Amino acid sequence: MPANSLLFPGLPLHSARLVLNPIRRDDAAALFALQSDPDVMHWWNHPAWTRPAEARAQIDDDLAAQATGTQLKLALRESVDGPLLGICVVFALDRDAARAEIGYLLAPGKQGHGYMHEALQQVLAYLFNILQLHRVEAEIDPRNHASAHVLERLGFHREGLLRQRWRIQGELADSAVYGLLADDAVRSATFA
Repeated sequence: MPANSLLFPGLPLHSARLVLNPIRRDDAAALFALQSDPDVMHWWNHPAWTRPAEARAQIDDDLAAQATGTQLKLALRESVDGPLLGICVVFALDRDAARAEIGYLLAPGKQGHGYMHEALQQVLAYLFNILQLHRVEAEIDPRNHASAHVLERLGFHREGLLRQRWRIQGELADSAVYGLLADDAVRSATFA
């Protein structure tokens, strides 16, 4: 899909340290490395991958969903052609309801340095200002305090708890639901 598509105009996104551009097929090895790491995937809603083919199939699914305008997976990089450091996923994109959900992963060596906060600032500005969404949601394991901190720092409000929502590696886990409205973002001026 061209960078200036009608469904997702204005890509890639840029911040002080990052470029966020749509995932590419040549990201498969790096995506597999990220999503096969049990520590990275500890809080995700499915276990770590075990086969490189899973990354290739996921990217094909991501690109097909991007082509229909229902999902956008952005690769986090330090330069346009740099290696994949993480991902931000916009999914369940409902343009009629002006809402979407987000998910995100970051390589262990980049965690704790503000990269995800920086990346999500750009993603949220894009969703609210370019795609004109009204609401963005995130669902996380409530024990994932680092992710909760990222969301709360961005102005998200914890809106509820879905008890025993996921079964991951045999364990039932709750999900905390967070929401951010465009009005919240404007009041906080975080995404201007």
